[in-house]
Amino acid sequence: MDADILQTTALEQLERLRHTTSHVMAMAVQRLYPEAKVTIGPSIKDGFYYDFDRPQPFTPEDLKAIKKEMIRIVNQKLPVRQEVRDRAELQREIEKLGEPYKLELLQAIPAGEDVTVYYLGEQWWDLCAGPHLSNTSELNPKAFDLLSVAAAYWRGNEKNPMLQRIYGTAWETPEQLQEYLRRREEAKNRDHRKLGKELGLFIFSDEVGPGLPLWTPKGTVLRSVLQDFLQKEQLKRGYLPVVTPHIARVDLFKTSGHWQKYQEDMFPLMAEDEASRLSEQGFVMKPMNCPFHIQIYKSELRSYRELPMRLAEFGTVYRYEQSGQLGGLTRVRGFTVDDAHLFVTPEQLDDEFKKVVDLILVVFEKLQLSDFKARLSFRDPASDKYLGAPEAWAKAEGAIRRAVEQLAMPYFEGIGEAAFYGPKLDFIFRDVLGREWQLGTVQVDYQLPERFDLEFVGEDGTRQRPVMIHRAPFGSLERLVGILIEQYAGDFPLWLAPIQARLIPVTDQFNGYAQSVAEKLLDLGLRVEVDHSSERLNKKIRTAEKDKIPCMLVVGEKEVAEQLVNVRLRQEVEGLSGSLPLVDFMAQIKPLMAP
Repeated sequence: MDADILQTTALEQLERLRHTTSHVMAMAVQRLYPEAKVTIGPSIKDGFYYDFDRPQPFTPEDLKAIKKEMIRIVNQKLPVRQEVRDRAELQREIEKLGEPYKLELLQAIPAGEDVTVYYLGEQWWDLCAGPHLSNTSELNPKAFDLLSVAAAYWRGNEKNPMLQRIYGTAWETPEQLQEYLRRREEAKNRDHRKLGKELGLFIFSDEVGPGLPLWTPKGTVLRSVLQDFLQKEQLKRGYLPVVTPHIARVDLFKTSGHWQKYQEDMFPLMAEDEASRLSEQGFVMKPMNCPFHIQIYKSELRSYRELPMRLAEFGTVYRYEQSGQLGGLTRVRGFTVDDAHLFVTPEQLDDEFKKVVDLILVVFEKLQLSDFKARLSFRDPASDKYLGAPEAWAKAEGAIRRAVEQLAMPYFEGIGEAAFYGPKLDFIFRDVLGREWQLGTVQVDYQLPERFDLEFVGEDGTRQRPVMIHRAPFGSLERLVGILIEQYAGDFPLWLAPIQARLIPVTDQFNGYAQSVAEKLLDLGLRVEVDHSSERLNKKIRTAEKDKIPCMLVVGEKEVAEQLVNVRLRQEVEGLSGSLPLVDFMAQIKPLMAP
């Protein structure tokens, strides 16, 4: 059997298993806590959840009791069966039970569509379309667990009641469960929110607002190193830096189509008076940079000789993410995109697209992000959410497909994953914990040049329409930093570390020499600091290890007398350890300071 078919079959079986386990959990909850009202309980990646409306909060002790009850249900070997119910009869039954959420779900099922319920045994049931196993005995009671409780709004709308969401995980074997729990524990240890605080990289403040990170000096250095690295690569490739404002008139985003498509995700309109607000004539925080770069392009008539024009900006944008969707640096409300927009002739499109892909691959190589795959994010022909004619989409999608095929790059298609104005090539990265993240992206756009009436003068003197390429190798600095913290477990390579070296005097009498060495290293360009604390040597070394400083330089009586440094590296480099003359250390460390 084909490997892809085998994988699909295995995933379908896991979905049935987890979906069934979620219903077993809901049945257990209502056995133990009859006042709890059930809502929905889907299977999700690596597990399942169910949302409950219950006056009292679930405690860790409650989760233990629920799991024990789940095991009893599994051991009862209850049949799981589907039944199509009469809508009116079922509504009366739900009203009698006093289950308002089930009633709302029933009323949301379109008229004429079958109403199906799944029974566990003969008593407990829930509205559901499946799929499920055929009997609870097919579940291994040693291969599932309950993980946590979180708050969740009904239907994801903050205007609706707040519910309690119980998360669980379920697998086919106890060994799979234990491996998952091991990876989950490792994820906690690598959590960028935890490490970011321990390493002093960023903070969040309730007084500032959720989803708005504040970067400390060390975190700012980390961002700056990443930004400088990409800027140098861009300058070598002919990109032109620009800076644009943080707000703009609503009309700009009406022309681009973003206002019509993403108004709910933008920060509220700012207006000088009520009339302006009602007529939507005010300003909004920018959710993306492309309309601004378009204005720079069209500020004067361009010749074909000026193309391709590559405008690049580390532009901070703002999106009104729901508070329940925020998560450390990986989901924020204000973030900086390594944005660039290329204005090219149709004939230049293929070559420029491949050059952008090459830049993204260089970035991934330097950041040691090697486990990724390419997704061709195309439109869904059955959807009406996309701008422009099918012919333009076909040309844009063709350019992306040609590029990956000419580069011999493995890829898969994601139908329906396109931006509303154009298809894109997305790079899906898998981290050390097996989680997938979308990082670099490249989009081909025939629509915005049309909507903004962009032109260039062709070689024959006629006015012609350019094509736009949108690209962001990082995606956003915030998200990338969060991913890198977890990928490296905070143990950054020397070139990327905010503090690359720490001078550690054995006692206070060697502080002067340590400071003089630090000044020489600072002149070299190494990011270095001196531990001036009065702690004992072993404590200073442990502190540097805890701070994940790549290079420790211990100095004492011998080092002062012979102008040496005693080198200790977290990541070994041949010939760069132990006592070295300062000049030798400086010569050997310099090549390691750059990406």
